Amino acid sequence: MNSVNIYAAVAAIFFLLMISCQAQLSSTFYDTTCPNALSTIRTSIRQAVSNERRMAASLIRLHFHDCFVQGCDASILLDDATGITSEKTAGPNSGSVRGFEVIDAAKSAVENICPGVVSCADILAVAARDSSVAVGGPSWTVKLGRRDSTTATRSLAESNLPSFRDSLDTLKSTFSGKGLNERDMVALSGAHTIGQAQCRVFRDRIYSNGTDIDAAFASTRQRQCPRSGNDGNLSPLDLETPNSFDNNYYKNLIQRRGLLESDQVLFGGGSTDTIVTQYSNNPRTFSSDFAAAMIKMGDIEPLTGQNGIIRRICSAVN
Repeated sequence: MNSVNIYAAVAAIFFLLMISCQAQLSSTFYDTTCPNALSTIRTSIRQAVSNERRMAASLIRLHFHDCFVQGCDASILLDDATGITSEKTAGPNSGSVRGFEVIDAAKSAVENICPGVVSCADILAVAARDSSVAVGGPSWTVKLGRRDSTTATRSLAESNLPSFRDSLDTLKSTFSGKGLNERDMVALSGAHTIGQAQCRVFRDRIYSNGTDIDAAFASTRQRQCPRSGNDGNLSPLDLETPNSFDNNYYKNLIQRRGLLESDQVLFGGGSTDTIVTQYSNNPRTFSSDFAAAMIKMGDIEPLTGQNGIIRRICSAVN
């Protein structure tokens, strides 16, 4: 066999292995081993969001921050331990990523009915979907069968997660590196239609006197975020409908009212302007694309088959 044929054979085997890995994720994965898993998780998430509406945004973000580091493997849930550097203390996560106790409660409820069957990684994926639905957002069919990692990587969390200061080109590169295109990126950014941000991450923008921010909007936001101090003061990412999943986020961008720098760069004369405009005019298209992008994100490098474990407690390796 010549070198060309060997290369083709190796490429074909690699492709089949990739297909096999993805094929192991299935919406019916727990139908026989834990048939009440999804309803149990849903009940737990509904209760958490009912108790605190903001939690919906936090749980969607938790799934996102998990998948962008080592893939969707629940590595973000691990605490520091021998051989493990927790991602919780990485810059993009420290003091801002939250909802761990909600995932722990959902995991405990599932463990009570099906011990050692449902992974923390799958609970994160289902929780994100159920959170969206709980605040009026779209639903989607979650593919299941992920297993949990035995490692976490703070350094990867520092380098792989997008920043609130990122330019459009940097954001596109970051998402592309995870197999997500421009449309996926703009759709997923729409999760900022709910939730809140800390003063420290939008202070520079609202005091910049820049041409890319509406002056009245900046003035309004300054009331909750002084020039110095009160770094942890919270402000809704969407002032108009902060607790409802809708397309106001995109309307805000067109009016130069994106709270974060990384929000506003999506509409500023660049390649994503047309997508933002489309979503601002068509909420159904946004909802559909958001659901599709969440499914695609959930496919990032899952551990399946004999890889990984099923953690009994999400914050620690068995």
